Amino acid sequence: MTIKKGNKVKVEYEGKFEDGEVFDSSSHGDHSHPLEFVVGEGQVIRGFDDAVIGMEEGEEKKFVIEPQEAYGERKEELQQKVPKKALPKGQEPKKGMTILVGSPDGRRMPVKIINVDEKSITLDLNHPLAGKKLIFNIKVIGVEQI
Repeated sequence: MTIKKGNKVKVEYEGKFEDGEVFDSSSHGDHSHPLEFVVGEGQVIRGFDDAVIGMEEGEEKKFVIEPQEAYGERKEELQQKVPKKALPKGQEPKKGMTILVGSPDGRRMPVKIINVDEKSITLDLNHPLAGKKLIFNIKVIGVEQI
């Protein structure tokens, strides 16, 4: 069956940066955790969603996703300075550290500390993969019509 929007697919994958560093994979040691999603439902980044359309079960593919089809470009305005006292007690902030912060809608998201001074810290609210070109190798291991 050729994959089209609305199909539920299961893929094994490996994602790398341009320098070859693996940032994510469905294989973890002796275990495989295939990614399952419904094509066209926005459950994965747009570039990944688009790449599986037209593939068949058992087919393998390598593709590149540009930042605008993944997590977007980095935005300098998403760096914010906040007072140290805004952090939970007992947590000593350090440059390079990732912390969880709450958003106005109640979600918690990881943000990176990019600077620390005496009274404040500077947070980078960009997604960690923003601005990066992503290279994927995938294999379709299941396709269902739902």
